[in-house]
Amino acid sequence: MSTPAAEVLQNYVGGKWIPAQAKEYVDVHNPAVGSVIAKTPLSTRADLDAAVQAAAKAFPAWRDTPVVQRARTMFRFVHLLEQHAEEIARTVTTEHGKTIDESRGSVRRGIECVEVACGAPSLMMGYSLEQIATNVDSNVFRQPLGVVAAITPFNFPAMVPMWFLPFAVATGNCIIVKPSEQVPLSTRIMFGLLEQCDIPPGVVSMVNGGREVVEGICDHPGIRAVSFVGSTPVARAVYQRGTHAGKRVQALGGAKNFVIIMPDANFEKSIDIITESFYGCAGERCLAGSVLVPVGEAHKEARDRLVESARSLKVGDGMDPGVQMGPVISGPHRERVKSYIDKGVKEGAKLVLDGRGVTVADRDNGFFLGPTVFDEVSPTMAIGHEEIFGPVASIHAVKTLEAAIALMESHPNANATSIFTSSGRHAREFARRATASMVGVNIGVAAPMAYFPFGGSRDSFFGDLKVHGRDAFEFYTDKKVTITRWL
Repeated sequence: MSTPAAEVLQNYVGGKWIPAQAKEYVDVHNPAVGSVIAKTPLSTRADLDAAVQAAAKAFPAWRDTPVVQRARTMFRFVHLLEQHAEEIARTVTTEHGKTIDESRGSVRRGIECVEVACGAPSLMMGYSLEQIATNVDSNVFRQPLGVVAAITPFNFPAMVPMWFLPFAVATGNCIIVKPSEQVPLSTRIMFGLLEQCDIPPGVVSMVNGGREVVEGICDHPGIRAVSFVGSTPVARAVYQRGTHAGKRVQALGGAKNFVIIMPDANFEKSIDIITESFYGCAGERCLAGSVLVPVGEAHKEARDRLVESARSLKVGDGMDPGVQMGPVISGPHRERVKSYIDKGVKEGAKLVLDGRGVTVADRDNGFFLGPTVFDEVSPTMAIGHEEIFGPVASIHAVKTLEAAIALMESHPNANATSIFTSSGRHAREFARRATASMVGVNIGVAAPMAYFPFGGSRDSFFGDLKVHGRDAFEFYTDKKVTITRWL
């Protein structure tokens, strides 16, 4: 139930915090307690347009600001993020539910993106060649696009906005961020810090909202590029709608990540890593392990060890010491994940660990769900094919590595994948042939660092330029070629 005391959040537009022209609001919950901690306004297209107009007004001067000065604003931002990292992390846990250590790690990853963006004076460089013909020289310059936008998901409320904002700002663009309406509080803190970074009004904006704002971002003629992270159906829709409107779009979608374990793997060390891959952040991450694929004789040991490891995880409030898995994001999402467990049982998978009955003392209204493991899962089952986005592991045993690769190739999603093996031959063959764009070898979560590109393939990614790394400087700039003859 909502309470009158719940704060109604504001948008950040033109360097000011202003109320949205909203008639509807979304409750922001603390998932561990179930209480309402804020209200997100569902802003209108008029609210979005105000942000676009402020950004368009700021763009000419920001574009002409020397890149080294733009980078210095990001150096200031890094400094403030370091000072407030713990506050942001605790806010992430409060509004999302992941453990405090997981939140700290995600904030650190976000800060690393800002650090990479500080290298804009070097990474934004073009190239040139003199005397391409007699007395003719040619130069390539990178120039910012203009007003850009980012639509970010609920699962990493502090990290994912930093995949986009620092790169857009450092390259001379003006950016509008629409955080998930379920987790806007940590993003609000970061915009409060941006206010202290000598960034001119209009360069960075935050517009809260839901579908109307997303569709407005895709359609608005004043927005040149769109970055999105979310489910595959919405990613596809954003990509199609945005590109139809003439925008540059990068849209990261859903996943069904396969984790292969060979008989020659180091089981003693591998299973804890695999367990964290499946159940870290309560399985609510696009790089989470989803299907464990034991090869040959690895099946029984891998299954038994995973069940033992998953059963030992302490579920609870992410703020409490020793808790290893927090709640899922909301009551409706918990019911959605439970419905997949019900489907798995109905379709004939073997439920070897059931997390539906897990309770947490003194947290009766929290959105908790325990680790769950299914064995004997086939790709035709819902749990073996669809993205669950929760703490549910499916086991599909195969006889050979070739069969494991074929299983992966048969799925339309291809975000991340991992293999656990002590064989260099197996590791190399797997890495070469994996359909996913992010591959781990004895790594449970194959998340590239901020200076490498992040993104999947097939139905897990729509676009051509990935997130952060050098791709970010490509995405947020256009290359202008000048050809000069000296008479």
